[in-house]
Amino acid sequence: MTEKTAVSRDAFDRVILPVYSPAKFIPVRGKGSRVWDQQGTEYIDFAGGIAVTALGHCHPALVAALHKQGETLWHVSNVFTNEPALRLAQKLIDATFADRVFFANSGAEANEAAFKLARYYASSKHSPYKSKIIAFHNAFHGRTLFTVSVGGQPKYSDGFGPKPADIVHVPFNDLAAVKAVIDDHTCAIVVEPIQGEGGVVPADPAFLQGLRDLCDQHQALLVFDEVQSGMGRSGKLFSYMHYGVTPDILTTAKALGGGFPVSAMLTTEEIASVMSPGKHGTTYGGNPLACAVAEAALEVINTPEVLAGIEERRQQFIQALEAINAKYHVFSEFRGQGLLIGAELSEKYKNRAGEFHTAAAECGLMMLVAGPNVMRFAPSLVIDFADIAEGMARLEKAIGMVA
Repeated sequence: MTEKTAVSRDAFDRVILPVYSPAKFIPVRGKGSRVWDQQGTEYIDFAGGIAVTALGHCHPALVAALHKQGETLWHVSNVFTNEPALRLAQKLIDATFADRVFFANSGAEANEAAFKLARYYASSKHSPYKSKIIAFHNAFHGRTLFTVSVGGQPKYSDGFGPKPADIVHVPFNDLAAVKAVIDDHTCAIVVEPIQGEGGVVPADPAFLQGLRDLCDQHQALLVFDEVQSGMGRSGKLFSYMHYGVTPDILTTAKALGGGFPVSAMLTTEEIASVMSPGKHGTTYGGNPLACAVAEAALEVINTPEVLAGIEERRQQFIQALEAINAKYHVFSEFRGQGLLIGAELSEKYKNRAGEFHTAAAECGLMMLVAGPNVMRFAPSLVIDFADIAEGMARLEKAIGMVA
């Protein structure tokens, strides 16, 4: 039997492509909302793998689904279909506006499929010149060349050669700016109902309704990127349900598999009808192992008990943040929906989110930032109230170290 090679954080700098800057500790075990590193140090997890582990670590329902399917069928390719994929697709359809589902492995792949579908639909139904995509500054839609170009952050797209053409960016929540650029050549407007990487900024209800109206007027499709805001994160299964605005295409990933890589693009029968075998595809997307785990996650998340508990947990977070702020005056605003929370730093601590993030880890707390000025919280949707209290106590200690 081959022994495992001992690894340390220093190994990262030797063997991994230097596109990340990971923490100094290496997590090795997790249960619920607690994680332990190689030295046995315990951490409270307020990051959730960037809104991924929506049911915490090693949730019994997901472990059971993984074990059962792992002993049955892992992969058959899309030359065939499989039962878990069909069950998961039907449950997503039953729970949403959608009639058709495409499975992939990541949010970027789901968005890539969505953007291709939007352009292909416009070309097939209207004109090959109807290809303009309107997107928003500070958006984030993935790391493929197409999705990073639609995302409104040049720091992620510059330097990789010519970008896909006919993509226009305007300010988020600015309907007048959209009206100024939309025309009959527009095939889609792509928007996050809550900008995650852009600072945890929710869309204004009138803004999203205005986008819906403009798309209808110009025969364009409205695409909602709910990779981060979906699967219960907002307090409803998908964030669009808060707004009463229905998209034509929706993407979801992150929490869909509760930590297992899987994503989905959802759309209507009318839009899906333009596609045919070979127009798009993926090797691993819709594999039975991923879909079985995602089905288990969906069954747990999409329940009144879990969804109703999200707002209650949010209130505990906000109350604790307000108490910390009353003492240290580090925040200027709290925003977001459900358990996607952004705490913007006050002017005195501008551009210092990274310092607070590092101090939090030193105090046994895993959390996130969303740019240099926003501390981001995306914990398990079922995090224990005692873990919230303990984690916020550790955050207060960390803030006291920096402030």
